[in-house]
Amino acid sequence: MFFKMTDVAQPSSPDLARVKQTVQESYDAFKGRGLRLDLTRGKPSSAQLDLSAELLSLPGLADYVAEGATDCRNYGGLQGLAEARRLFSGIMGAEPEQVVVANNSSLGLMHDTAVYSLLKGTCDSAAPWSKQGEIAVLCPVPGYDRHFTICKEYGIRMIQVALKEDGPDMDQVERLLAQDASIKAMWCVPKYSNPTGTVYSDAVIERLAAMKTAAPDFRLYWDNAYAVHHLTSENIEIANVIELCVRHGHPNRPFVFASTSKITLPGAGLAMFAASKDNVKWLLARLTPRTIGPDKINQLRHVRFLKNEAGILQLMGKHRALIAPKFQKVLDIFDEKLADVPNVTWTRPKGGYFISLDVPKGCAQRVVALAKEAGIELTPAGATHPYGKDPDDRTIRIAPTFPELAEVTQAAEGVALCVLLATAEKFPAHWSVRSSSSPT
Repeated sequence: MFFKMTDVAQPSSPDLARVKQTVQESYDAFKGRGLRLDLTRGKPSSAQLDLSAELLSLPGLADYVAEGATDCRNYGGLQGLAEARRLFSGIMGAEPEQVVVANNSSLGLMHDTAVYSLLKGTCDSAAPWSKQGEIAVLCPVPGYDRHFTICKEYGIRMIQVALKEDGPDMDQVERLLAQDASIKAMWCVPKYSNPTGTVYSDAVIERLAAMKTAAPDFRLYWDNAYAVHHLTSENIEIANVIELCVRHGHPNRPFVFASTSKITLPGAGLAMFAASKDNVKWLLARLTPRTIGPDKINQLRHVRFLKNEAGILQLMGKHRALIAPKFQKVLDIFDEKLADVPNVTWTRPKGGYFISLDVPKGCAQRVVALAKEAGIELTPAGATHPYGKDPDDRTIRIAPTFPELAEVTQAAEGVALCVLLATAEKFPAHWSVRSSSSPT
């Protein structure tokens, strides 16, 4: 029997106990397969890492001199190699002199700029943020758990705002920022957002650039982690936040971050920061006590390997060929198994690394627990919200990139079955029965 969810509000004639029993038996059979599947984090697969294997032989024994006769083996070059800054300036949406190329972690740059702002203030701050009373940030939800971890670590209060199909709810954002000077920043993943795949519209980005803020030193933490990470041939582009902020008289508002973590090798990539010249000067002053310079050998090998922006896009096309089928497989299985389940929806991202699955209210933790028992590791329910608390207990982040396609297929089928069982347990009155194949 195939069990289909309907929107009926009261129990109907089928034997609900028998329905749940059959779903339970299907789940037990899946669990009995002893699978070990991981959909927790957005990691590139080994096949993706192989695409950049050439980096391991670059720049070569005799190739260590960069532009300006810079010996990359030695100290110095705090802002990064000129050719590296030029290579990534298009992706960052800024002139090379407004770009800083650092070591492998953009998350590290986000962490450090937040801490520097707390300890020293920004170039627009009258005092360090930590000396201005309680500090808060806006967090569009669903969002990225590691952003929230930085805030939690340093006692920064997180205020949720809704993430809509075209970006954050700007009426809510503008109202909060206009009246509350304690709100110093806002997290943004503007393109193929983690975890929903949301792309901020040009209108939303313009409002973010133009809006009035009670805090004169407010910053947009613009985490453009998926700038070139397309899953379709559309290759969506977004408005340039740096240019728009200049146009609207707020040149220092955006801190733009990106990295090569999901372009080349995550553990041995490059991180980039772009902003106004004043912000760049501020960051370099903060970095001066911390380091005498970045890993310029790694910057040079990336320049030699990627060559130019066209080279980056060509490489990302190869990534897309590897991971797009995995995303499509998850969507196909959810379409087949969950299309008729009330209050279950999922995103259809055109880029990025995640699918966001919303289950009926109050079911996400149960789905994740059932999946774990069946050998499928998922990101904890609540991770997509500040403090790890999803008030509706609905959202689950699905990360299909790392496993092999066959494993992605098994995991998606298992997740769908867990959704069916959790829903049957909590809302048995919503079931109806029709003859077909089994639930899985």
